[in-house]
Amino acid sequence: MQKPAVTLMVKAARAAGNVLLRHMHRLDALNVVEKGRMDYASEVDELAEKEIIKEFRRATPDYAILGEESGPLNSGRQARYTWVIDPLDGTSNYLHGIPHFCVSIALVENGEPIHGVIFDPLRNELFTTSRGSGTTLNDKRVRVSERKDLDKAMLITGFPPRERPRASAHLKCLDVLLNEAEDIRRTGSAALDLAYVACGRVDAYFEAGVKPWDIAAGALMVREAGGKVVDFRGRSTGPMDNRGLAGRQLVAGNLKIADALQTKIVNSGYAAAFD
Repeated sequence: MQKPAVTLMVKAARAAGNVLLRHMHRLDALNVVEKGRMDYASEVDELAEKEIIKEFRRATPDYAILGEESGPLNSGRQARYTWVIDPLDGTSNYLHGIPHFCVSIALVENGEPIHGVIFDPLRNELFTTSRGSGTTLNDKRVRVSERKDLDKAMLITGFPPRERPRASAHLKCLDVLLNEAEDIRRTGSAALDLAYVACGRVDAYFEAGVKPWDIAAGALMVREAGGKVVDFRGRSTGPMDNRGLAGRQLVAGNLKIADALQTKIVNSGYAAAFD
């Protein structure tokens, strides 16, 4: 049985997903803004986020909110609980008509995610998680993969625009990894990448420059599915609320794969690019 907070999150995620689906037929008419170099948002991102915030303000008026589009919304004090929202993770995919994007929502307590929901409206796939209760995909319990090493592993990474100055170090790391891995994917949605690690579709994921709204729900899903989430140096990923707005690095996978991948990232020199 879903916890009350997760039930609320699912309702909000589905409402936002409906907004995304309703506007897919008019992509050419959308108002798009460039938040940063090659970092875009559309009116759909804003409309979907408003749907989510409306649900949360009605049910939990004392909780803080951290939205990708709205930023931190609270009374000016540090709240114990924060809703962390990405109304459209995979905006570039969405705007190009590529059918791979999602809604991601986490409830964070003092910087630590305690509940998470990731909803893929096109596939009607609903990933949910709660601390201490595991991770589910459409109400079925899921686990990370059982692969023991990087040999023939399926990996996922990302190339966010804000990390392009380190692209050379990233590409050197990929060159090292491709000597062992089956392949490396770049899907364009960090939240779905983490959800796919949690359900065993891929063996591991790594990316730099990710924000709390990208990863808060998915990181909890991986951990609750038996996996490990650390930064490129094997350290804690840090707070997932408005105290952790700086971009960070992330490695996620089952315990053995995450350790092996993190070691390769260090030995290839990629981790040193952030020192």
